[in-house]
This record gives sequence, C-alpha cells and structure tokens, in this order.
Amino acid sequence: MSAEIAKMGLTAPVNVTWEITSRCNLQCDHCLSDSGAAASGELAERECLKLVEKLAGLKVFQINIGGGEPFIKDDFLHLLEYSHEKGLVTCVSTNGVLIDNDLARRLARLKMLYLQVSLDGATADVNDRIRGKGTYPRILEAASCLARNQVPFSINTVLTRLNYLQLDDLRKLAGHYGADLRVSRFRPSGRGKASKSYLGPDKDQLEDFAVWLERHDLVRTGDSFFCLTSENRRRKGLDMCGAAKMTCCIAPNGDVYPCAFLQEQTFLAGNVCTSDLKAIWDCAPVFLQLRNLNVESCQMCGRFEACRGGCPAMAFHTYHDIAMPDPECLVNLKRAA
Repeated sequence: MSAEIAKMGLTAPVNVTWEITSRCNLQCDHCLSDSGAAASGELAERECLKLVEKLAGLKVFQINIGGGEPFIKDDFLHLLEYSHEKGLVTCVSTNGVLIDNDLARRLARLKMLYLQVSLDGATADVNDRIRGKGTYPRILEAASCLARNQVPFSINTVLTRLNYLQLDDLRKLAGHYGADLRVSRFRPSGRGKASKSYLGPDKDQLEDFAVWLERHDLVRTGDSFFCLTSENRRRKGLDMCGAAKMTCCIAPNGDVYPCAFLQEQTFLAGNVCTSDLKAIWDCAPVFLQLRNLNVESCQMCGRFEACRGGCPAMAFHTYHDIAMPDPECLVNLKRAA
C-alpha cells in the first residue's frame, strides 16, 4: 500500500472485521474485546442481513467475522449463506469448542468460507492456561472434524511469552491437520490490558520471533507483525497498518471503529443503524485522522515509508497517543537494548 493511497483511503474497505456478537462460551485471558456476556443492542438477524447487503453494495471483498464466539449467534449459518449469495467471502474466527462432525459437514458445503481456529499452545498445559481448562482436546477435536470434512482452516495462535518456544511444534501440529499456522500479535486491548504483564512477549522474544518468521515464509501473520518483519517479508505485501485505509471494524451493536483493537469511545466513527456506512468510511473524522497520521519521531527511519510508524493500536494502548511510534517495532526494540 503506497503512502498516497494511505492518505486518500480507498472508495470502500477491501475487508471488514465484524465482531458479530460479544457472547462467548470461553473467558480467554487475552480476549481483545472482553467477550463473555451479550452486549446491549446487538444487531438482530434482520439488521445483520441488511448490513450484509450494504457491504455487498459497497463491493467489500471479504468479511472477517469474529466475536465473542460467532457460532453462538442464532441463525449464523443462514447469515454465512446469505453473505455468499451476495458475493462476499467470509473468514470466521472461532474458538472451535462448538464444532462437531455435523457442523463441519454443513460448513463443508459453504465454498466461500475459511475458518481460523484459535489455539494458544502446542500442549494442554500452555493452551489451557490462556483459554481455559479442558479446551485443548476440544480444539483438537474441532480440527479433526474440519480436516475430515475438508473445510479449509488455519490454526490461529496469539504470540505470548508462554507459547513462543512452541512455534515449531504449533506449525507441525497445524500441518498434521492439513492446516496453515497463523500467528497473531498480542495487543493489550480488552482483557489483554490486564494480562499483558504476564502474557505479552518481551523484547528478546519479539526479536527471536522476527528471526523465526524469516525462516518460515508460509506462516501467516496478516499485517499483525509488519513492524517486526524483515524487508524480505515486506516485499510480499506485509507493510503498513490498514485501519481506515483498507479495513474497518463493526461492533456487535453496529458501531464502527478503525480496527478491532481500537474499539474505544475515542475512536467511534458512527453506527451502521443510524448513519450511512459509505459516509462513515469517507468522512468520519477519526478515519481521516488515521489516514493522515504523522508519527514525527519515525520520519527519519529508513523503514518509515513502509510502516508509517507501526500499529496505532499498540501506540494508543501503550502511550494513549496514536501519534507515538509502535513500541514493538524492530528498530525501537534495538534502540531500547
């Protein structure tokens, strides 16, 4: 993504993260949205279907659906089918606990669906300390059901100080099920604010992870670790933050934010039930702020044109200021040595 496009923004988001419900059957220590109980005002089925129509009308390519746990939501499979009818690719993030062979067979019929199944350790000891006692075998059973029914999926792991030594084992475990490994970045939002002190990777672990990533080209990261990736991986398209430029986030009640990790009142851009989504995308002051963000302390850095200062969410949750540099950028980590 060029700096020029970053400032202008696209005419519509390429993909939208939709936190479809805040209800969840787990209480993971690092949950980005502090999910558990249903939030007031969650969109009803009719409103969800209408939102799908709006996204299709804007020619959004993909919806990344998360929560909470999406499969808890009533009529969720119907919503997926309707999204596909409207030409929208769907990527669903799930904790896997509700996936059995019957559900996997039904999901196998959906040809525009991809799943991300969360697993935060290659062993029960590590995973269950984060995701809850007894979740490890249930997640692996979900992976077995999906593999057996040829549903495409990845194992999604949030990098923590507990599991960073298990990355090779996690990659092998994913391969056993015919799945990719996707490693996501720990960000101190939601319950992650309280758990950062014991789950957030330290400087040495982040630097070691950057070296590990360079050796494993097929491991997915999305844009989670663009500030930690080498120039070689950057050339494959992993560069600057896409919030308000290529993507945005819709909360369970229809509130719109730049990204899932900035679901704070400060960054509320509007609500899809009371405002036109296209107008929010084009004109919301907070979106314009993100597109014109100027991290002055990074401008002399040789990587600036690629990363533009890193992840604004990390800057906000660390310094309460999105104009500050990403504290976990490789350059900043080395300076802190």
